[in-house]
Amino acid sequence: MKTLLVEDEKRIADFVCAGLREQGFSVDHCDNGNEGYERAAAGSYDVIVLDIMLPGRDGLSVLKGLRRAGNATPVILLTARNELDDRIEGLNLGADDYLAKPFFVEELVARIHALVRRISGERQNVLAVGGLRLDRITREVAWQGQTVDLTGREFNLVEYLMRAPGRVFTRTQILEHVWGYDFDPSTNIVDVCIQRIRKKIGVDRDGESPIEAVRGVGYRFRKLKADA
Repeated sequence: MKTLLVEDEKRIADFVCAGLREQGFSVDHCDNGNEGYERAAAGSYDVIVLDIMLPGRDGLSVLKGLRRAGNATPVILLTARNELDDRIEGLNLGADDYLAKPFFVEELVARIHALVRRISGERQNVLAVGGLRLDRITREVAWQGQTVDLTGREFNLVEYLMRAPGRVFTRTQILEHVWGYDFDPSTNIVDVCIQRIRKKIGVDRDGESPIEAVRGVGYRFRKLKADA
């Protein structure tokens, strides 16, 4: 598991790096917030262990910058025991967990494993393409942060298209998957449903719907750029 540790106290950094590596982790370490932010933004990490009190950018500033940039890498904050306000602010900014100093590295390892398992499970249940987010468990849909009220059939159709962004599905494929095999393939029910969905979702900043019609073939969910 690839881990970034941002910690300026050498003693803590040494025992955390040693403990994580003994458990099979691949660990990158830096001792200031500026470098920590750059590495976190540029690297592909499974988890970031981030101290709050750092030279340069502090941990909360690093966290805030990452979340604003759309970086969803799980973050565990390292805090002093009396930093209650910082812990609360960190969680509100998007931290996934925190660990108060002093701590045993075994507890950190256990928290990392639990966090990655939880995040992985959540991601399997959530589809997100560009500005559209679909939760299979709660059956909620949001477009650019705004809730979209879809019927059950509309939800199933959007989910079907979102599973393979860029792939074109024929009307027959959509009809069979969403409505079943007993519908007349010549019906326009797919087109009508798509139009309702488009009206509910709206368009992106370029005036385009996330669901694109491919003339003479069917429909596809466009590969959208993530919101800035």
